[in-house]
Amino acid sequence: MKKKFYSALIIILTLSLSNFKSTAQTGIPVPSMSNCDDLVENFLNTYDIPGATMAIARNGKLVYLRAFGHADIASQEPTQPYHRFRIASVSKPITSIAIMYMMEQGLISMDDKVFGAGGILENHPVLSQANITDDAIYDITVQQLLEHSAGWNRDLNCVPTPTPPYPYGFNSCDPIAFPLHVTLTNGTSNPVTEEDLILFLLEKGLDFTPGTAYSYSNIGYLVLGEIIEEISGMSYEDYVQETILAPLGICDMQIAKTLLEDKAEREGEYIGNGYTNLSCYGTGEYVPWEYGGFHVEAMTAHGGWMASARDLVRLLVAVDNFPTKPDILQASTINSMVTPSANNANYAKGWQVNSFNNWWHTGALDGTATLIVRTNNGFTWAVLLNKRVIGTNANAFWTDFDNLPWNCISSSTGYPSWDLMDMPLQNSHSLAFENISSNSVDISWEPGDGDYRMLVAHKNGPITYFPLDGTEYSANTVFGSGDDLGDGCFVVYAGNGNACNVSGLNPASNYSFRLIEFNKSATTGDNPLYMLCNNETDIITTLSTGISSNQLADKMVVYPVPASDKLTIELPFPLEGFEFVVQNNSGNHMLKDSVKGNKATINIHDLPSGFYHITLYLGQTQARKKFVVIH
Repeated sequence: MKKKFYSALIIILTLSLSNFKSTAQTGIPVPSMSNCDDLVENFLNTYDIPGATMAIARNGKLVYLRAFGHADIASQEPTQPYHRFRIASVSKPITSIAIMYMMEQGLISMDDKVFGAGGILENHPVLSQANITDDAIYDITVQQLLEHSAGWNRDLNCVPTPTPPYPYGFNSCDPIAFPLHVTLTNGTSNPVTEEDLILFLLEKGLDFTPGTAYSYSNIGYLVLGEIIEEISGMSYEDYVQETILAPLGICDMQIAKTLLEDKAEREGEYIGNGYTNLSCYGTGEYVPWEYGGFHVEAMTAHGGWMASARDLVRLLVAVDNFPTKPDILQASTINSMVTPSANNANYAKGWQVNSFNNWWHTGALDGTATLIVRTNNGFTWAVLLNKRVIGTNANAFWTDFDNLPWNCISSSTGYPSWDLMDMPLQNSHSLAFENISSNSVDISWEPGDGDYRMLVAHKNGPITYFPLDGTEYSANTVFGSGDDLGDGCFVVYAGNGNACNVSGLNPASNYSFRLIEFNKSATTGDNPLYMLCNNETDIITTLSTGISSNQLADKMVVYPVPASDKLTIELPFPLEGFEFVVQNNSGNHMLKDSVKGNKATINIHDLPSGFYHITLYLGQTQARKKFVVIH
């Protein structure tokens, strides 16, 4: 981290055009900050980084949101600002914010003891069973965990060489690196859990007296996550999302997954450094570190989050202690959070700090390098990469990575007045389909709080292409006539209404629909800004042309058979406009109702045991199925 922010332009290194490789650039261009684009490209080319996203805010407004290179391993998908990446230890400030919020609510204090009688985790179902032989553990406080002074030193080697079941050793005492040894030692199953990792160090004991030294500790932050769960009665992820993130309109942050096949929507892919480790799932396979060498789901509070650059800056602006936008914490709480610890003048409570009142944090895992910064003069930024550099170039990489946004700011000739954070906070919802025919459908919804909303449709598959900020799209309710976002994802509606009729559909075909809220105003610089998280989606199946009773009966499923309490009727398309009638063997009507959705559950508890027919009606078309009631 630079020791201060230079108000004058600093000398920018001349780009070596002979070595310059063009990479994809996406996002809304900012002419007065175009040097930033060049600087990022040069940095990526110098260190062979596949992709990056960068968000920069000034005085509470997001002025720059750009992406570069490729987001996937195959280098086929350009990185977009909407891409999300693992953020590694940038997760620690998030955990700190949640703990500080709990303190404001009077739920916890800095001096609270954590383990043992009277400790916060005294009754934890797993950790309370630890065989603790080092009594100093009972002196650990919440503040010491926040400041990395609880007593664990990960730089010491606390495992044998080789480290079973690995055929090699680990010169470390950070159990996230050797999850299979942790489960073997604890006698627990794979993959490792947060509790497994904590239990391993609790039973090992401490390396120094709590509060007397600084030693960066991933496991200490996992303990803070357990504290959040114990006090809130919620999972760590749910508590942070519901209490801290959702009120800010942040919905693109979640705990990441370990495996490539489990990656989330709009999550980028990670390129490691060629090293492998035994799979954390205990299969005996050698896998890349970034995809199974460690267990990301067990990193949660210390390094498990995934985010977009925009949402990270949105969170930073909400705790920056500047008056430009409301903070979610009181000024006194924020000041406590960023006050240097007694054991390290450059680390506070989940934040790296310096005497110039700049706050920041970095994150690094195989396949990931991240950086967030809040400067003393009103700038905040987040930069996310899908590769990190190790080895002889590592120091130069981190120095240049740190310098990159500072140089961007210093080389800018001005800043736009727009705020690219001015996103909707509430999506449209209650997507409903009526009058489904062989070639059209009536669609309605409840609007969100955005200026407008877009409806996207795709035939025979999910919607995997998304609108781009700053781009306006032409909509047409005749499927296939509006703009194509990619791979046949057509815009069928864009406006501020709450309903439309979509035509031009093919009979007996599946169509996916996605409803996307967006803003476009003077505040956004007249750029459409699309809310891509938590969009409501649904799938319908159009009817066959002139659908017959036999065709309807073939598609209709009734279960369970026999039934005793409830009976379910289901079709592969929504049943809007259908009615059903239940008759006994004598033809008497026993039940009758209308149906919405592609599934209906009928209470048959009061029907006597015996044989029945259930008939669905759609105009003149009807389908009948038999079922049996047994009590």
